[in-house]
Amino acid sequence: MNIFKAFETDIRTLLGELAAEGALPAGLDTARVTVEPPREAAHGDLSTNAAMVLAKPAGMPPRKLAEMLVERLRQRADVTAAEIAGPGFVNLRLDPAVWRDRVRDVLSAGPAYGDSAMGGGLPVNVEYVSANPTGPLHAAHGRGAVFGDALAALLAKAGYAVTREYYINDAGAQVDVLARSAYLRYREALGEAIGDIPAGLYPGEYLKDVGEALAGRDGDRWLAAEEADWLPAVRDFAIAEILKTIKADLDLLGVRMDVYTSERGLVASGAVDTALASLEERGLIYVGVLEPPKGKKPEDWEPRPQTLFAATRFGDDVDRPLKKSDGSNTYFANDIAYHFDKFRRGFGSQIDVWGADHGGYIKRMQAATTAVTDGKAALDVKICQLVHLLQDGKPVKMSKRAGTFVTLSDVIGEVGKDVVRFIMLTRRNDQTLDFDFAKVTEQSKDNPVFYVQYAHARCRSVLRHAGDPKPAELVNVDLSRLDAPEEMALVRRMATWPRQVESAAEAHEPHRVAFYLYDLASDFHALWNRGKDDTTLRFLVDGDEALTRARLAMVSAVATVIASGLAVMGVEPVEEMRS
Repeated sequence: MNIFKAFETDIRTLLGELAAEGALPAGLDTARVTVEPPREAAHGDLSTNAAMVLAKPAGMPPRKLAEMLVERLRQRADVTAAEIAGPGFVNLRLDPAVWRDRVRDVLSAGPAYGDSAMGGGLPVNVEYVSANPTGPLHAAHGRGAVFGDALAALLAKAGYAVTREYYINDAGAQVDVLARSAYLRYREALGEAIGDIPAGLYPGEYLKDVGEALAGRDGDRWLAAEEADWLPAVRDFAIAEILKTIKADLDLLGVRMDVYTSERGLVASGAVDTALASLEERGLIYVGVLEPPKGKKPEDWEPRPQTLFAATRFGDDVDRPLKKSDGSNTYFANDIAYHFDKFRRGFGSQIDVWGADHGGYIKRMQAATTAVTDGKAALDVKICQLVHLLQDGKPVKMSKRAGTFVTLSDVIGEVGKDVVRFIMLTRRNDQTLDFDFAKVTEQSKDNPVFYVQYAHARCRSVLRHAGDPKPAELVNVDLSRLDAPEEMALVRRMATWPRQVESAAEAHEPHRVAFYLYDLASDFHALWNRGKDDTTLRFLVDGDEALTRARLAMVSAVATVIASGLAVMGVEPVEEMRS
């Protein structure tokens, strides 16, 4: 139960009753009415802006409308206080039993606690990673993979029908470079001395495996062949081999895609022509001459007629080319077709997770998605900023095998999947992340993954010492004994988990889950530490079975909520901590 949404619904009902009685105008739009925690806990448990947002359309002062609401809300048995704050906010204090009952909700629902019907089964496509199939994944790819996967899980928990998708960029010049690089390693595998890797080719030693595999399959078939003959075959083989590596890396991270879509396959299917024809029918494609890009000197700019998409009509800064000088389609044209293809597959809601260097591409892609779907699809683009890999504050050296970067598999091998996934969500996606191998494995409060996992392990330790009672055995115990301020603070924090799920899903911000879990763990550890000094606050109280059972119910609920949050993050909860 999302107690905030429940009260929001009840307040809308009260407003409807007041309108039916003639105290308020009929037909007021209550869409902007919200119920949230007050900014300061001392102000109460819940706060609503109903009087503030409805005063003007109702034609009355906010405080007058607030007084009407307060009068009705004070009549509720579960409300112990209703007060007007400032110009017209209404703050509510609830009977503690309301919060304690949420412990029962947790115990009854188990890890499904926080599941929401908010999404209503709406199909959502989350496309992430989508690295060029030219080499193994690096740490920044890992951040996009974790963010996208956690966002997909969060949306699923909030009631959306989520499809996880990887777009294989296998139609550009970079895969021809891959083929030439792999061909060089193929010659090397057959005994030829290749010397230094020529500039412009991929130098990573990972391509040795590709060359050896190709030699093992085809022998010397391509040694004397012309490039026009060997390049398509080598390209297809190299892409397939690199994709195997990428999928293996994603599997190490616990990421499994529902759909892999090939750019080359999309082009071959005629999807690009279909998408461009759709835009042309609406008069959104024309031939024109663009102004010189900012920073270009006139002598560096050669104006020429180009086939352009009228992107400025949909919020972009300039219109965008769809054809290259040789008449072939631009990458942008292919990307328009891809997003149109997703729409035709039923995805009016699309989310793309991109790397830090793609920020300048957002406006044009959103403009194109709006245009090609006639406004029926919405594209949200989330940029994942860079990851700085450190060891005790110093940059980690590059991987010899990759040639230019540390591979994701190396990072996972060093600290494990769960640490990688958790730490990647401890910053907003649009903020740079420092990943210090020393800090992410230390056992301290400053390491959030340890701090949260330690809270879960402590919960499980308490429950084991008590004979490991099952949630079903605790769901009906008397919870009225949970009356210490620290206990009620912990219970209130747990009760906000359903709201956290919905608000994080609505904002497309899975990092909020990591922040919430850290706060929940902090509340739990604080209570644990207080029990060291004050024996009356210990979870297992000799001679007081009723109090012990109530606290065991609370501890079991904490472990369940932590496990529920970690599941969204794709992290396994720890049962026992070992130094």
